[in-house]
Amino acid sequence: MNAPNPAAQLQPRPVPLALLDALGTRFGAQFSTAQAVREQHGRDEGSISAPPPAAVVFAESTQDVQDAMRLAAQHAVPVIAYGAGSSLEGHLLAVQGGISIDVGRMNKVLSIDADDLTVTVQPGITRKQLNEAIKDTGLFFPIDPGADASIGGMAATRASGTNAVRYGTMRENVLALEVVTASGDIIRTGTRAKKSSAGYDLTRLMVGSEGTLGIFTEVTVRLYPLPEAVSAAICSFPSIEAAVRSVIQTIQLGVPIARVELIDVNSVRMVNAHSRLSLREEPMLLMEFHGSALSVKEQAETVQQIASEFGGQAFEWASTPEERTRLWTARHNAYFAAVQSRPGCRAISTDTCVPISRLADCLLESVDEADASGIPYFLVGHVGDGNFHFGYLIDPESPDERARAEAMNHRLVARALSMGGTCTGEHGVGVHKMGFLVDEAGAGAVDMMRAIKRALDPQNILNPGKIFAL
Repeated sequence: MNAPNPAAQLQPRPVPLALLDALGTRFGAQFSTAQAVREQHGRDEGSISAPPPAAVVFAESTQDVQDAMRLAAQHAVPVIAYGAGSSLEGHLLAVQGGISIDVGRMNKVLSIDADDLTVTVQPGITRKQLNEAIKDTGLFFPIDPGADASIGGMAATRASGTNAVRYGTMRENVLALEVVTASGDIIRTGTRAKKSSAGYDLTRLMVGSEGTLGIFTEVTVRLYPLPEAVSAAICSFPSIEAAVRSVIQTIQLGVPIARVELIDVNSVRMVNAHSRLSLREEPMLLMEFHGSALSVKEQAETVQQIASEFGGQAFEWASTPEERTRLWTARHNAYFAAVQSRPGCRAISTDTCVPISRLADCLLESVDEADASGIPYFLVGHVGDGNFHFGYLIDPESPDERARAEAMNHRLVARALSMGGTCTGEHGVGVHKMGFLVDEAGAGAVDMMRAIKRALDPQNILNPGKIFAL
């Protein structure tokens, strides 16, 4: 297996003063070379470090993105799109230098087509902002990666999250895009129609391309009716295996559960301390059921019966929005609770996904290895679709801890691939998982990806040094 080597991608290209002058003239107050601004746009939530970009453009329109892209292309300077900065795999790092285009100010809802269950937005709007904007329509956007990520960033990384077991991922929910290409041209992919057989599926090509093929300036996504009834529950288990076996049986029986999240005992302990909760400190499942009042009741009763067969106990139901928010806030805060549990640490995150039938085997072997390592860790997972995350909490000043954590991640990916899984279920490849992509897809498939990249970005200026090396 090819071990990722992020440092190998650190080959900054010079940024000509002529480009900085041209950008300053065109964008005025929307342009910055201030050190603090550059540093903010040169790091994400992951553990990899790189020099910041040479400058930042704050785009407010498609025209802004197009003009910045055309100026960068004239000088063959790299461009990195920046949304909310919540990525974990080094996607927004300026590993080959260049400028950052921040689309955070492009956060408008452009059109709501409630009858067709679609909405078109600018890329900088976050998922929470989107749902707030459409709350009066009786519809919602279900993709929830935990962080309040931007819709453009979620599309770029093909994100998913807690609701994926029922509503799918960004791959299934992005219908159309407006994209600024490497040459500064504007193209549109897809339509609001539910299906099409017209030509290559450029929307699917762009979704998950991590900013290496174009910069999104409009995104059209599916919406869903707000369920008539929603109920959430937590259930504690005597072991991780019991919790996972319960999930596997639930999925294999076809129960249409909306969310099912695993939190290990370490995570529960950290969340309790961070959020001042008193959750039972045992492996835990957080579940949510959507549908009619009757169907929600039937789903919940079925899952409770399955869980009890595996030793599940201490069921706690939450039917009001306030109670559900309390439970899911605890889950969403797990990452930050973990990082705060060891002051000064950085988390090396894993992101494997395996077929549901192999989930218990892959997860339990990985837990045993993490326990034996002596490195503090936490474990959470969207286990309803076979996806789970370890966070190894390392001292960033300790080369030994980093090496041991990366070695565990390396073995975990190998384990997942051997079971028919993937190196990344939702975070994307970025810089951190580049070596793993060859092992998963094969050299021939990666060569095809390179050919597409060269054809669409011959100067290699769109987020270079990500996904694979050219």
